[in-house]
Amino acid sequence: MAQEKVALVTGAGSGIGRASAIALAKDGYVIGALGHTADELEKLVADIEKDGGEAVVLVADVADEAAMDEAVTRLAEKYGRLDVVVANAGINGVWAPIDDLKPEEWDKTMTVNLRGTYMTLHKTVPHLKAAGGGSIVIISSINGTRTFTSPGATAYSATKAGQLAMAQQLALELGQYKIRVNAICPGAIETKIDDNTDIRSSHETEIPVEWPEGDIPITGGEAGLSEDVADLVVFLASDKSRHITGTPVWIDGGQGLLR
Repeated sequence: MAQEKVALVTGAGSGIGRASAIALAKDGYVIGALGHTADELEKLVADIEKDGGEAVVLVADVADEAAMDEAVTRLAEKYGRLDVVVANAGINGVWAPIDDLKPEEWDKTMTVNLRGTYMTLHKTVPHLKAAGGGSIVIISSINGTRTFTSPGATAYSATKAGQLAMAQQLALELGQYKIRVNAICPGAIETKIDDNTDIRSSHETEIPVEWPEGDIPITGGEAGLSEDVADLVVFLASDKSRHITGTPVWIDGGQGLLR
């Protein structure tokens, strides 16, 4: 058991996290499925096991130090190692004019997206070092890294830019330990993240632009799929990307080039 490669996926209950967990399991990884909704995680684990894989439910809030310490320790002790970390958990939060955006709304986005990413890496990097190396994949966004046109998304964009900066900073810090760190920056992807988006007064922040016909060139305007991102996660987790670190990879069908 200890020789099997183990991957932790945060925000694993739905969307990109769920698709990534399934794809990594199919590629032979044991999955630590971490999130805050137990029934979603249990369904994911059941689906993975039905396909012959192995996974464990880890219920935790990524911003909660004690919960993350317990979850990561449980995973590492159960399987004896940790090789891959997919820091995916995040929210869109409130998108509003800067003079309307409330401090508590700003803080919530920062807490989940940045503190959550920090806490995930803070608790997992010792285990990656102990395994002799590994791969960290941070799910960022085209917002804040390539495009800045989502109305009122200042807090969200700041967290996504921060995640990319973390990936690049840590790629140098952790390279000596054979740990690679990369950031995936999706464009429009069919997920449930819009369920935790609150957009206010967009008429005050959006900038009218004449777009070319077909918002996403490669798909004729259709959003990408979570599975599209998951395939990239598997590549960056694997030895096939062994010489790639500190790199943002935009996966948006060309969407960001229009904006």
